[in-house]
Amino acid sequence: MPQSRRLLRGAAVVVTVGTLVAPTAAGPVRASPVSVPAAAVATGQPGPTPSGPAVRDLTPRVARQLDATVRTVMRKAVVPGATVGIWTPGQPDYVRSFGVADKSTGQKMAPDLYMRIGSETKTFTVTALLQLVDQKKAGLDDPIGTYVDGVPNGDKITLRQLAEMRSGLFNYSEDPGFFKAFTSDPRRPFTPQQLLSYSFKHPVMFQPGQRFFYCNTNLILLGLVVEKQSGQHLGDYVTRHILDPAGMKHTLFPTGNEFPVPHAQGYTLQTANGKEADSADWNPSWGWAAGAMISTLGDLHTWARTVATGEFPDGTRMVSTAAQKQRLITPRTSPVKGAGYGLGIFDVYGWVGHNGSLPGYESLTIYLPSSRTTLVALLNSDTDYRSQEPSTVLGEAITKIISPANVYNLPVSHTG
Repeated sequence: MPQSRRLLRGAAVVVTVGTLVAPTAAGPVRASPVSVPAAAVATGQPGPTPSGPAVRDLTPRVARQLDATVRTVMRKAVVPGATVGIWTPGQPDYVRSFGVADKSTGQKMAPDLYMRIGSETKTFTVTALLQLVDQKKAGLDDPIGTYVDGVPNGDKITLRQLAEMRSGLFNYSEDPGFFKAFTSDPRRPFTPQQLLSYSFKHPVMFQPGQRFFYCNTNLILLGLVVEKQSGQHLGDYVTRHILDPAGMKHTLFPTGNEFPVPHAQGYTLQTANGKEADSADWNPSWGWAAGAMISTLGDLHTWARTVATGEFPDGTRMVSTAAQKQRLITPRTSPVKGAGYGLGIFDVYGWVGHNGSLPGYESLTIYLPSSRTTLVALLNSDTDYRSQEPSTVLGEAITKIISPANVYNLPVSHTG
């Protein structure tokens, strides 16, 4: 796979057009969302969540099995450090860190470290959009051209199609010129307009709504819509209307390469010379609304249920029930059963949420409604293992143990 396609990945879904792998910063793009029957796809209605026995009790024996499994995945995938959290009401919590956060000093990985979360940023950007839809300041079926000038097919592509990755626009992070600019100086800032220019010089790939293609360009456009209709910078809006009400005090939308301490160093091969580099001080502005955010294990524990239900921890609505229902319509994105993508969120065999990947970091935040189980995994490497993102390999291995009827298995899409 050309390196220029691997930067911003996260919720990659198996699609015939190819894997969506943008610079790792905005979140991975190789996962497959929620499973929906053919009839559901035809009607646009959500399909049933796979059912099965409750998650396994997190007994000491199961915890030891999880410990061994995480270590095995890390060894095979050559992941320096990982933190995993599993929470189910009525069950013991499982919170563990493994390996090192800094290979040069030997600093241990720890649950309280800040991590870059890549494409999980998309869930916050789309939440902001849905709040504005609730306020009648935007409409999901409005064309993007109403808000942003110069978009190819802008009079046809709707905000809904952008959020569900069916716009047909070219993914800016797959443009060779962008990749060269990024890797030549990973600390340089990018503006949203610069990112869009890398996309808009390419012809549209298909007509809006024709098929699924994970594309970071879509989220840059939605971020601009949020700013225009709210009158606030995207990061300020997200902080005030999403993070603060959710009590997520350790999550932020950086404006540059700032990175709170303590944080883990990130290790990547997405470099100009293909040699491993520490990406902790790289500037994630190239991911912006698609992948720039930073968070911690504890905050992502909160976010998993919040984004999956549309409800803040205090019981108030983050988005309306109607908007959340729209969000969770997750048509299949490939012939693979069990995976579909809705409005900035996926459902993979019953697990609802998103993943993220940008150079040096990967994350996975998912929620299983049938048992109210949350799984969060944070890694400080984005190097693939057998053509799969390490967060996917780890998520699959863990869910095979804790929820064998609902195994998180995000298929790898074609590289097209």
